[in-house]
Amino acid sequence: MVRKPVGVRVSAPLEELQKTPLHALHLELGARMVPFAGYSMPVQYPAGLMAEHHHTRNSAGLFDVSHMGQLRLVGPDAAAAFETLMPVDVIDLAPGKQRYGLLLTDEGTIIDDLMFVNRGGELFVIVNGACKAGDIAHIQERIGSRCQVIPMPERALLAVQGPKAVDALQRLLPGVEKLVFMTGAGVQWKGVDLFVTRSGYTGEDGFEISVPAIQAETFARELLAQPEVKPVGLGARNSLRLEAGLCLYGNDIDTTTTPVEASLQWAIQKVRRTGGARAGGFPGAARVLAQLDGQEPIARKRVGLTALERVPVREHVELKDARGQTVGEVTSGLLGPTVDEPVAMAYVPPQLAAAGTRLQAIVRGKPVPMEVSPMPFVPNRYYRG
Repeated sequence: MVRKPVGVRVSAPLEELQKTPLHALHLELGARMVPFAGYSMPVQYPAGLMAEHHHTRNSAGLFDVSHMGQLRLVGPDAAAAFETLMPVDVIDLAPGKQRYGLLLTDEGTIIDDLMFVNRGGELFVIVNGACKAGDIAHIQERIGSRCQVIPMPERALLAVQGPKAVDALQRLLPGVEKLVFMTGAGVQWKGVDLFVTRSGYTGEDGFEISVPAIQAETFARELLAQPEVKPVGLGARNSLRLEAGLCLYGNDIDTTTTPVEASLQWAIQKVRRTGGARAGGFPGAARVLAQLDGQEPIARKRVGLTALERVPVREHVELKDARGQTVGEVTSGLLGPTVDEPVAMAYVPPQLAAAGTRLQAIVRGKPVPMEVSPMPFVPNRYYRG
């Protein structure tokens, strides 16, 4: 029986799981496979989670993220249409630039977080694997009359992350070293059209590469042949993103959470806030803007926590204040391999969200002292030029 790794959400019986184009390669490399987002995915390889985590921080890790959803929004009205679904500036995004976005419900809560790129004449969108069917249906229903919504199941998605990712990738794709964080470009590899963005979900410099599924294994093998690159599974991807202070959909954000509660107001550009022609106009705008302006108080806020004892604090652990009152819950948590101490994310009342606030996590019935800490826990090392 496969044990569920902490922070990795599993789903579906084994016989119902889909396989990515790299499935056979994962098995060849000795990966331990688990159900994740309806797919059979590698949680770790023989080297183990800790080694994979440290290798990514120090060199370059290769991740299979082909379970993610890729789609194109095509047509002259695509940007304006997509902007009606999110509190994000889509219209003014320059060609070649990438942005983080949030699909919202009519109540202003988060359906999914995503990334999108202006490819000049169309938008290229990447959504979370567990949410992709619902996301695509939602986008089609809301704006399908204004632009073409074209899913891309024929594409795989790979990520190479770490300070030496650029050294490895530019040998295969000369010119990618000119990209900076949150930019993308189409490139050719052996006559095959790829699309590369300088982004990822580890806090490190790195790239995500959209490649035709039929060529994905060959491309992955060429990456793994580079001396800097080793394969990395879901376990280390989770520990890397948590140290980087990045949300996992389904753990740290979901349809009960607004962007302001989730401390994601940085993702809402000024043009979409108040006072301009394009302010509001997205689902749940009245609520979200009221929370942004402080007119509607929020009951909880996402914060980072560091344990003051060497006891890992996992998701769903109860948090109490100094009086022993329950005040919140951990949403993600583990022993951070880089910081070498237990770190977590949690929701607490705003009055307890200031850095330095002391709380108690109840782990197996015993209190573990924790302190609200700034995020990221490990400084981000994105390449900005």
